[in-house]
Amino acid sequence: MLDEGFVQAAESALRADLPRWGLAPDARLECLSVSENVAFRAEDGTRDLVLRVHRPGYHDRAEIASELAWLRALEGELPVPCPVAARDGDFIQDLTPGGRLHHVVAFRYLPGAAPEPGADLSGWFADLGALTARLHGHARSWRRPEGFRRKVWTFETTLGTAPHWGDWRAGLGLEADGARVIGRAAARLERDLAVIGQGPDVFGLIHADLRLANLLVDTAGLSLIDFDDCGFSWFLYDFAAAVSFIEHEPYVPALAAAWADGYRRVAPLSQADAGLLPLFVTLRRILLTAWLASHKETDTARALGPDYTRGTVELCEAFLAR
Repeated sequence: MLDEGFVQAAESALRADLPRWGLAPDARLECLSVSENVAFRAEDGTRDLVLRVHRPGYHDRAEIASELAWLRALEGELPVPCPVAARDGDFIQDLTPGGRLHHVVAFRYLPGAAPEPGADLSGWFADLGALTARLHGHARSWRRPEGFRRKVWTFETTLGTAPHWGDWRAGLGLEADGARVIGRAAARLERDLAVIGQGPDVFGLIHADLRLANLLVDTAGLSLIDFDDCGFSWFLYDFAAAVSFIEHEPYVPALAAAWADGYRRVAPLSQADAGLLPLFVTLRRILLTAWLASHKETDTARALGPDYTRGTVELCEAFLAR
């Protein structure tokens, strides 16, 4: 569990080992986020890095190396973080805060701030759609290195029998009536996804977590950060991830239309495929309900709590009514 005690231990361990990345021991060290992992910014006037301390047991070294391999291949092609090797030449370092092994990786710091939720997101979602199409195009054409391994996000590994983020039935405050509604929606999703299939035209390597917190906006435009959940799934799932935690807002259909228009600037996207976006939004919403339950210690889970679960039930009711 990445609780406050762990964050303090991780900060202390990083402080002692900053010279691994060529940083001064007295560099400014700031905790940026606590989510699946803990991210810190370290800056000493000559180097400005983001250091990610990985949660134990989620990604192994081979999976992390695969993420970094894709990012290095994307460098210069898309606005994404550049991995930074330590002084020993290795991109993955090991620390033991709290007595447990944690992998640590570094990236060049990218300026900017996450866009704020609201109806005026449409302009950024058009840009995001275009960037996502470019990302998918790269994924389709890139020859992945031998041993490349990332998680696969299918129905079974999201809402099914082998979920990466826990069982949605453990949703915070979930009551029996709500569980029945979500269960019916999950059953319909399973059937619909089986029809869509997993052919190379619809399923491949994606970011899988392009939510607002993983977008940076500055004067240069939009950047995509935090590829920690990248893996193999449906390409349309990348839109669903982009509206994480705002799925219920009335402006989401406008964001979907803007995203689709932006995507079409770069690559084909049929009306039929665009019509599937609400299906993937529902899938993602149920998955996030499970994530909040299995990550109760995070600020996000504490802030959203049972209200988010109740909103999931309402979203599933609307999905079933369509």
